[in-house]
Amino acid sequence: MGHQMKFRKVICLSAVATCIAFSAFAQGLPKATHPEDVGFSSERLKRLTSVFQTDVDKGTIPGAVVLIARNGKVAYLEAFGFQDREKKIPMSTDAIFRIASMSKPLTSVAVMMLVEEGKIQLEDQVSVYLPEFKNLQVGVEKVNADTGKPELSLEPARRQMTIQDLLRHTSGFTYGIFSKSLVDQAYLGAKVFDPTQTLAEFVSKLSTLPLAYQPGTTWNYSMSTDVLGRIVEVVSGVPFDQFIADRIVKPLRLSDTGFYVAEEKAGRVAQPQVDPATGKPPPMADVTKRPNWMSGGGGMVSTASDYVRFSEMLLNGGELDGVRLLSPKTVAFMTSDQLPPDVAYSPPLQLFEPSLPIPRDGQGFGLGFAVRTQAGRNPRPGSPGEFYWLGVWGTAFWVDPSEKLIAVLMVQVPAVQGVHYQSLIRNLVYQALMN
Repeated sequence: MGHQMKFRKVICLSAVATCIAFSAFAQGLPKATHPEDVGFSSERLKRLTSVFQTDVDKGTIPGAVVLIARNGKVAYLEAFGFQDREKKIPMSTDAIFRIASMSKPLTSVAVMMLVEEGKIQLEDQVSVYLPEFKNLQVGVEKVNADTGKPELSLEPARRQMTIQDLLRHTSGFTYGIFSKSLVDQAYLGAKVFDPTQTLAEFVSKLSTLPLAYQPGTTWNYSMSTDVLGRIVEVVSGVPFDQFIADRIVKPLRLSDTGFYVAEEKAGRVAQPQVDPATGKPPPMADVTKRPNWMSGGGGMVSTASDYVRFSEMLLNGGELDGVRLLSPKTVAFMTSDQLPPDVAYSPPLQLFEPSLPIPRDGQGFGLGFAVRTQAGRNPRPGSPGEFYWLGVWGTAFWVDPSEKLIAVLMVQVPAVQGVHYQSLIRNLVYQALMN
């Protein structure tokens, strides 16, 4: 009897230990014993800690979470400052952030999963799935000779946009917020960012607006990825958020990634701080309420540990912990420059230019990510073959396959401020990499 009790106690303790270990592992990646074990200098990583902590202490940022992984292990994971400065809630490594356009890579993976299943073809016209887009026209500004003011005239599209165009931002769509063109003004007038709309209503609204460019001719950052979300719904037959949850989030054990934060997790949402100039925080969405519009282009939330797991899946060629979402060839294809040599570029957004897929900066764009094509030219360090993207509220990630490196920055600051930290984090990561 004593032996049986002892045996049961060992089994129970073992089970508890296994659950604890699994839970810790599921929240991210295993931790390296020392940063040096994966090629980082502990001393040089202290520079990163010092810089971010100094900016928190100065009140420049409310807080941040930085995660660096290499060779499948976490070399650095630190939480700085406040999750909510006004409420004096300290930042934690499992804080949940609005990741804005870092939603786009998840949407792109969802699309490519359907491509692998033979349900979507990249060369298909978008109107195969969304017939309302069949007869879109292109808005062209011309000066009225009598008034001297620009007017919008409509021209037929020379060809229809394709799924590939949506993934690489050559669809002809725009965002409506980065310039004051007449097409952009039409987007704003139609309230394309209305959070109360459904994806179906969003697409219907977009079908009534002119394109900013002829499809296939110009790289223009746009609402293309939101359109892809609707295509996923149409093709899969399930709501877009459910597809993301069932096919990506659950298999990869991304416990805090989605389109809103459940009530029991609401206390973990990172908040921006009050701007002294206005006395108000920057206007960010309340992510504790389930939205109608499941924005695959910018509406998701996540944690640093979740996003590094998603990134590790891509670094591993589509697989993580025995779960395969994509084939290695598909990931390699997605992270190759997809822009044709004669593509034009919309007027560059100078604020974001080092991140844009401009050849003079040694970069291109794949199917859902910007990609580094040259070792030099760009003021931000990196390696040819890396892929990455950013969020308008300061979040950033990149995957450097040649270094087997992933870095994730989570912060909630205005776009102008975020650009500084999206550059800073690269300098501080690469200076600490010793071999």
